[in-house]
Amino acid sequence: MSQSGKSNQSNAKVGITEKIGFGLGDLATNLAWASMSMFIVYFYTDVIGVAAGIIGTIILCSRFLDGISDIAMGGIVDKTKSKHGKARPWVLWLSIPFAGLMVALFAVPDVGTMGKVIYIAITYNLLILLYTAVVIPYGTLNTLITSDQDERGVLNVYRMFFASIGVIVVSTLTLPVVNLFGGGQSAWIAGYSVFAVVAVIMYIITFKTTKERASSIYQDNKEENNDSFIVGFKALFKNKYWVITFFIFIAYYVNDALYSGGTVYFAQYILGDPLLVGTLTMSIYIPPLLLMPFVAPMIKKIGKRKSMMWGTGIFLLGSLVILMDPTNLTVVMIGVILRGIGRTPIFGSIFALLPDTVEYGEWKTGVRREGLVYSGGSMGTKVGVGIGSAFVGWILGWGGYIGGQEMQADSALFAINSLFIYLPIITYVILFVLLYFYKLDKEYPKIFKELQMRKTI
Repeated sequence: MSQSGKSNQSNAKVGITEKIGFGLGDLATNLAWASMSMFIVYFYTDVIGVAAGIIGTIILCSRFLDGISDIAMGGIVDKTKSKHGKARPWVLWLSIPFAGLMVALFAVPDVGTMGKVIYIAITYNLLILLYTAVVIPYGTLNTLITSDQDERGVLNVYRMFFASIGVIVVSTLTLPVVNLFGGGQSAWIAGYSVFAVVAVIMYIITFKTTKERASSIYQDNKEENNDSFIVGFKALFKNKYWVITFFIFIAYYVNDALYSGGTVYFAQYILGDPLLVGTLTMSIYIPPLLLMPFVAPMIKKIGKRKSMMWGTGIFLLGSLVILMDPTNLTVVMIGVILRGIGRTPIFGSIFALLPDTVEYGEWKTGVRREGLVYSGGSMGTKVGVGIGSAFVGWILGWGGYIGGQEMQADSALFAINSLFIYLPIITYVILFVLLYFYKLDKEYPKIFKELQMRKTI
């Protein structure tokens, strides 16, 4: 096939079936990921009885160590060659092991405190490793399905739409399902067994309905394909927009983990009803579901960067509303809904930043590594969630929180408010500053045109 033919194929419009199939992959992922952000600290502290500070330390160490596996998996994806492509096969091969570990996470044996800590450390790290091995190939698919910038943005909208559904499912159904199965640890295991089966089915649908096209443009460049892992790794740090995007992911997901991990405590001890966790979570995720169809037109009109900056401002406004009276459910709900509206353009755009940095990196360094580039987003996600989740445990411990206790000390209540209100404000201010320096939207058309000209020489 000629270079012109390859280019046309890689820029072809993506059908609705493929968009939905791609999106279902993130719904499957979030059945585990949202649980790890939202309920895992609560499960370990209030159901299993392990100290919050210990859990926070395990989570943080796990996520930083996992950053190495992110980069390694990105390199593996780039070197993978199969009849199904280089990303899709991993989604299929590892779906069942990933689902199995998702259930094992809650099957902590009653073997004393030290035994529980060891089991938690092992299963949590194994699940994170499998998560890496699935989500990096899955995320790389956005780059491989099409090289059209607008189509990538639309694919990301579908992805985050279904991701929102996954978070809502976990937040609203987990506690009712646990109660349905009788409560206690065995009920958590049973509930997540159901989630695991559903996740496997959706991963298979993702594999069956997607197709890798865009990589074919670049396969004729044998010298590029033979670049070593080290060459590709060094090229990442010469890609300034990849570096900025990496820190954008960290800031966004620190906030996400703080909010997700703190919501269950905020609902129980500040608002007085633990079942409000579902209401609070739906209030921040329903706006993106309703408004997501408007994100793609918004991105086309003003770009991803400006859309995300506007969203950051609205999120901060919602946080200030909550500060007016954190104990008033009506005030809190208004603030949370504003937060949800603000998150919409960020949620709908963040993963679409990475594919564009692939082209920028190739233009800047001559090295193209989709898997390694995407691994930066995954690593930023996990480092961010690791820091945020660790802060949930550490700040609760610092505040004197005692799991399972009906009344908490004032210092513990301040710690809970910090997780839900004060620290998210700080992270979004940092996010706004990072977005100010991300200006690839404006430069991308010229860069892509120059790359296409290089391929025809």
